[in-house]
Amino acid sequence: MNFLAHIYLSEGDEQVTIGNFMADGIKGTSYKKYSIPLQKGIILHRAIDTFTDAHPIVRQSTKRLHPKYHHYSGIIVDILYDHFLAKNWSAYCKIPLAEYAANFYSLLKKNHDKLTPPIQHMMPYMIADNWLLSYAEIEGIATVLRNMDRRTKHKSGMKNAVDDLKTNYNAFEAEFTQFFTDLQCFSSERLKEINLQFDSKNSH
Repeated sequence: MNFLAHIYLSEGDEQVTIGNFMADGIKGTSYKKYSIPLQKGIILHRAIDTFTDAHPIVRQSTKRLHPKYHHYSGIIVDILYDHFLAKNWSAYCKIPLAEYAANFYSLLKKNHDKLTPPIQHMMPYMIADNWLLSYAEIEGIATVLRNMDRRTKHKSGMKNAVDDLKTNYNAFEAEFTQFFTDLQCFSSERLKEINLQFDSKNSH
């Protein structure tokens, strides 16, 4: 899943949210150098990614893109799914997306010193262009895909995936909706387990 889903699935715990948001750049056991609450977020992020990659509905979405985009298909599906989460936000969260995004940006600023250098570098761009809110519009997703395409030196062709989104819009949306119910249940249970594991370690 992409940024918005990871933030949302942290269930409002600020430090878990920060850890979950920046986890992509933290490899192997290097997560252990962070505070316990951040570690929880990093572990949750990894669990969400593993669950997502193996899920049959996600694989159905990925398969639709695979002939054109090969191993980039999974990354594209993550981005497309964030679009459907943003677009249908009111079905998942009582706080309007504009307000939710603004709260998250404030949280990033408050925790700037805890962020990894790549996230510190990215943060001003994310806030200036209000990425999280922009995901709700197809044009916002087109921008994300263009930027990702640039990062792959145009090898991925990801900028063209917005056309696949438009062509198969209803199918992708139905797949997202069905999958996200499963992901919410999984993520919520996994976060409880992670909290229990750390709490029992600390009590010994």
